[in-house]
Amino acid sequence: MVNPLAGRQPDPARRSPRPPPPPRQEYQEFILQRIEEYKNGLTREDLLAIGDEAVRELESGGGDQYLLTEVLLLEHVDRIIQRRLRLPSFPRWRQQHRALREAQREPTHWGLDAGGALARFAPRLENDDITIIVGAGALPAALFLAAHDADVLLLDQDLGAVESAEQRAVTEQLSRRFQALVVRFGGWMPDVAPTLVVLDPACLSVLPAQDRARLIHDLQQRTLPGGVHIALSASAGRQVIALTSEALRRHYDAWQSEGRKRGGGMVAVKPDGSGPRRPDTGPNV
Repeated sequence: MVNPLAGRQPDPARRSPRPPPPPRQEYQEFILQRIEEYKNGLTREDLLAIGDEAVRELESGGGDQYLLTEVLLLEHVDRIIQRRLRLPSFPRWRQQHRALREAQREPTHWGLDAGGALARFAPRLENDDITIIVGAGALPAALFLAAHDADVLLLDQDLGAVESAEQRAVTEQLSRRFQALVVRFGGWMPDVAPTLVVLDPACLSVLPAQDRARLIHDLQQRTLPGGVHIALSASAGRQVIALTSEALRRHYDAWQSEGRKRGGGMVAVKPDGSGPRRPDTGPNV
């Protein structure tokens, strides 16, 4: 697996990474997301009015050449909304999307440290790697990793923060790689085996010590051998006092760890010889 302080070693047992989706498929998903966002902001009367407009256009344009079905009507409603939103054509979207994705792969686009461990690690991710982000305060890091084609799972205890993160991922056209869940830290966790875990120290600092220790231990057990945990630096201006790197390192005695004296933050690498991860938690849900 990957060590951000060294090169990536090939793993012959690793499955072949899945190819990225075709651009045309991503474009269709982009169009459908924008249309659904627009519909969600309409009243029932507004939607019915668009339906009436679709019926008139179909009847005036098609004559008796086809039967007006519900599927045909819904498709035409989407076309009317697409016209109203002036959504780009595929060639124009592809050009804009390529420029956007290149910008999103730069850490400074998200206000992240260009020389930090996260910036060094992200280009080495493979597109079947799973990353877990603990705390919605680390959303910029989550979107940065999603832009590098990693599967990102953001966890937070606040429903509003999770919903806001999901909406931001849609706006940034990164929802294909991004998921967010509401969990109680120190309790149940989804059964995934991450390559990378990113910790928001401000999020950890507000947890009871027992829940914090249980959460970190659970994440350590699930992390693949050679996987990495990165605690972000404390953000200036936040009202919550973040957990220090020294306090975090106490949980990583058996891992190779590195703390930063200025600005905080920590990198810890799981030993390759670690034991198996926890069994499926499904029966405990």
